Amino acid sequence: MTAENAHGHGMRRCRYRGQGKAHIQHILTAITVNIERLSGLSPTEEPPTPRPPTAFQDYLDQRDIPRLKS
Repeated sequence: MTAENAHGHGMRRCRYRGQGKAHIQHILTAITVNIERLSGLSPTEEPPTPRPPTAFQDYLDQRDIPRLKS
């Protein structure tokens, strides 16, 4: 749980009794936070540039060894 969720969205207190209902509340709150974040992005904003490959990734690429997907 992030500080934003705990303080800004009241996730320290649960409206419902029972672990299942509390879990559903937390999931719905997280979805709401994600929608708020996405709506704050401007449509013309360019996506961040990908990070350059590490030395190990360059080593794998030079030897045509496939990288593992994590």
